[in-house]
Amino acid sequence: MTTETISIPVDSEAARLYSSASTEDRKKLGLLLSLWLREYGSAKPLNRIMDEVSDKAQARGLTPELLESLLRHE
Repeated sequence: MTTETISIPVDSEAARLYSSASTEDRKKLGLLLSLWLREYGSAKPLNRIMDEVSDKAQARGLTPELLESLLRHE
């Protein structure tokens, strides 16, 4: 598989976490992002993908209150 480097703007906390991750974890994150982008490029519209991600998060216990708390935590 051929790889290319892309640049994606993220918030400073996400950048810090990525920078401090091990090489192996960075590879895993790159693979996850590649898979997500491939899914994005499929026939599914972005809002449908986001709805599916939301449904999965809720099924795993993420509530609106918990999400708000996580987003406020810096």
